[in-house]
Amino acid sequence: MLTLNSILNTMTRLFQFGLMLALIVSVSTLQAQDKKAYALFSQAGEPISYRQVLDSISKTDVLLFGEFHNNPISHWLQFELVSDLKTNNINFSIGAEMFETDTQEVLNLYLSDSLTESKFKKEARVWSNYATDYKPVLDFAKETSTPFIATNIPRPYATSVYKNGGFSALDSLDQNEYEFIAPLPISFDIELPSYQNMLDMMGGHGGEDLVKAQAIKDATMAHFILKNLSPNQVFFHLNGSYHSNDFEGIYWYLKQYQKNVDILTISTVEQKDLETLEDEHLDKANFIIVVNQNMTKSY
Repeated sequence: MLTLNSILNTMTRLFQFGLMLALIVSVSTLQAQDKKAYALFSQAGEPISYRQVLDSISKTDVLLFGEFHNNPISHWLQFELVSDLKTNNINFSIGAEMFETDTQEVLNLYLSDSLTESKFKKEARVWSNYATDYKPVLDFAKETSTPFIATNIPRPYATSVYKNGGFSALDSLDQNEYEFIAPLPISFDIELPSYQNMLDMMGGHGGEDLVKAQAIKDATMAHFILKNLSPNQVFFHLNGSYHSNDFEGIYWYLKQYQKNVDILTISTVEQKDLETLEDEHLDKANFIIVVNQNMTKSY
């Protein structure tokens, strides 16, 4: 026979069970809603804050921001970092792989408002994703009078290295064209892991001259970074991750040219899980941006 106490005890247990179930559902719902677009990690795989990255950049000579060219998080963070450096009164200039050295005069005209954007885009040979991915940073430089430097070798010269016999293909340039590339001869180490990986990825196609074409890009970008680096200034450089991953590429050439230059690197990677840095990405850069692998692409 049911007593009043047993009925009350049963009702209490049902209430507690219902409360617990509601709590579990609420927590699960909150977790499902907590969808992070990206996370930041140190070289050793420790979670770090945006502020730590910003503070470190403000104290270095050169930042090599390794992006995925079609990744919107890379480009958004580039814009946020330069904006916050300016807000914090840090003296810096910007340079980019996406602009070739023979277009610097055109770039300067645009930055000084002496050239229309349509003419600039044509004469600067901007990349197809310029409007979405690089225009915001370039216009920021224009609006704030921040120097913006084209650092990459003109594409025909790199193509010639690849297709016409390696570095010797540059011997036939006109004298005035040498101002657009790194001083020759450049150091070259085919045994660098990043260059060996290139050979492996290509399966032997392209051979050593393909790697040399990459090296002349890396060397030229390093040369123009240092050429335009002023005392007590940060040079904020945008480049594809492969040009600076594992402290090689541009980084390696910067150290060849100026051993004591202080350099920080950022790499962009994609993962399904943003809570921990996968082992393959450890030591890839000083700071690693892990982007959700489902993130939309800009092209």
